[in-house]
This record gives sequence, structure tokens and C-alpha cells, in this order.
Amino acid sequence: MAPAQPRVTLYGKPGCHLCEDARETVAAVCAELGVEWTEIDITTDEALFRRFGEQIPVTFVDGDQHDFWRVDAARLRAALTADG
Repeated sequence: MAPAQPRVTLYGKPGCHLCEDARETVAAVCAELGVEWTEIDITTDEALFRRFGEQIPVTFVDGDQHDFWRVDAARLRAALTADG
């Protein structure tokens, strides 16, 4: 059985205070719901840096862009618990 793919992906970079805030929110909501998440440092990939450099942090839920700059816990929770 393959390990579960993370439902939430957080793109950010070291030293970004908004990324730190987003990490705390994502970690708390995902822990509450038992959802896997991962974080990707955009400074390790030139294409990601070009794509997201001005919008970080950026969150994706189930492969679709969900938010950028700030993560709203209620909105993230709703996306993760929505049917469908």
C-alpha cells in the first residue's frame, strides 16, 4: 500500500514571516483533521521561485491553488472537509 499523498502543499522560503505564520496555521488545521501536508522551499527550484516568488506563501489543496500570502484557518478547514 502506497503512503498517502499530502492533501496540502505549502510553498514558501526561509526567512519569510508570512510563510512562518502560514506553516503554523496549516500544521494546526491539518493536525486537527488528521490530514497530511508538506512544505516546499521555492529557493531550491528556479521554476518554482519564478512562479511563486511574489506570492509566497502559496497553499495548494488536493493539487489546486487555494490561497496565497495569508492562510485563513476557517477557509482551509472548509476546503479540507468539503464533500466532493
